[in-house]
Amino acid sequence: MVVSGLDLWQWQQQAKAAATAASVSPDEVDWLLQELAGIDRLSLRLDTFKAQDVSLSISLDALDALWQRRIHDQVPVQYLAGVAPWRDFSLRVSPAVLIPRPETEFLIDLAIARARQDHQTGHWVDLGTGSGAIAIALATAFPHATIHAVDHSSEALAIAQTNAATLGLAERIQFYQGSWFGPLDHLRGQLSAVVSNPPYIPSKMILELQPEVRLHEPHQALDGGHDGLDCIRHLVAIAPDFLKPNGIWMTEMMAGQADAVMALLKAQDCYKRIGVHQDLAGIERFAIANRV
Repeated sequence: MVVSGLDLWQWQQQAKAAATAASVSPDEVDWLLQELAGIDRLSLRLDTFKAQDVSLSISLDALDALWQRRIHDQVPVQYLAGVAPWRDFSLRVSPAVLIPRPETEFLIDLAIARARQDHQTGHWVDLGTGSGAIAIALATAFPHATIHAVDHSSEALAIAQTNAATLGLAERIQFYQGSWFGPLDHLRGQLSAVVSNPPYIPSKMILELQPEVRLHEPHQALDGGHDGLDCIRHLVAIAPDFLKPNGIWMTEMMAGQADAVMALLKAQDCYKRIGVHQDLAGIERFAIANRV
């Protein structure tokens, strides 16, 4: 739909004022316009778009209705646009999947740093794939590996498969519906690496999360049980049956869980080179080990 750039600029100013009043970042208005109107960041910054007509993917009234949902219902802007940027990708998202976080990008960098030559042509698994972000990044980083992605949610898998197809990776990633290693029995002892961003928030803390997360993101992808470690505990225990010798085990975790995860790995007596890495905020966010 073609709209007047001046009308869109006036809407932008009103939307930013409403954002400030609601303690929402005004930058989200510009990000939404980039996604739905295709206006580049420089044009938004310099207001040059207001001197010309703009092709908007929805009507101006519909755009305003979306923004009202952001302000009043606290719907994450990524769900409003239906996409989220992550690493070098633009990924389709919906309330069926967690919005991929910037800190999780470092999990891929750690995988690349830990992988040796014998890992780069084997089987890599992304458990709890959600939007497919980790599987897609692994497929890009290791073009000669076979990537397997598992999720319990059929809705999440549909989104992950759409993202893989859109990025030309449909033939590189095999998708499975099921719980953790359940669908992967045929790969016992063969995996080069297990990578996961599992639910790790203690159940009692879910209601304390910011409303954008608490009200709109899927709780099954957040809730890690009483202490937040139910899923990680399972991954630590079962992964040795599936990893080949020296295979890599990696997970994201919550602040304050590093000591407990390290203890789980050491108690299993199947892992070596156990370590913890911080995210860019200095939080101990990732645990990594190799099977003995």
